[in-house]
Amino acid sequence: MNKTFLFGAAVFSALTFCSGKISAQIQDGNTPATGSPKILIAYYSYSGNTKEVAEAIHEEIGGDLFEIKTEGTYPENYREMTQQAKKEIQDGYRPKLTTAIADISQYDTIFLGSPNWWGTITPQVSSFLESYNLSGKTVVPFITHGGGGEQNTISDLTAQCKGCNVRKDGWVGYNDRTFGISGWLEDLGYKK
Repeated sequence: MNKTFLFGAAVFSALTFCSGKISAQIQDGNTPATGSPKILIAYYSYSGNTKEVAEAIHEEIGGDLFEIKTEGTYPENYREMTQQAKKEIQDGYRPKLTTAIADISQYDTIFLGSPNWWGTITPQVSSFLESYNLSGKTVVPFITHGGGGEQNTISDLTAQCKGCNVRKDGWVGYNDRTFGISGWLEDLGYKK
């Protein structure tokens, strides 16, 4: 009888200790080793299309949303805007970021969104890539376009993302259409 009582008390103490340790880890922001990777969904959106896709991804898998914003503006006239964007891309222009991530090291996976401008990623996304060390991180591109498709967006993003693992099976979608995102994320192994 005494042995049974002592065994029960020892098991209870062990469970209480482990439970308290796990609870403390979660409160401190640390997750046990078996936890999910920390996800950032970063994007630049000129017209709102890429933002819609970013929000759809966020709705499916969670994580932290971050809008890439920079100095400078574009003309309201669409044709003038596209001509300015074309010149910026040809000149290798990198606008200064006006939004920042305090600690990029906390993220294991970064979903990175850009419109397709003249066959490549925007100067704003290039500025983001130059501003943060993403070495060793998994980067999942998502690209929006008005009819140009993927073109060089993912290959250019890969070339600019030094030391990171860029997924080649990124999302490429017309305008703000999000049909199929749930299945794409599931195929990649991401679930909420």
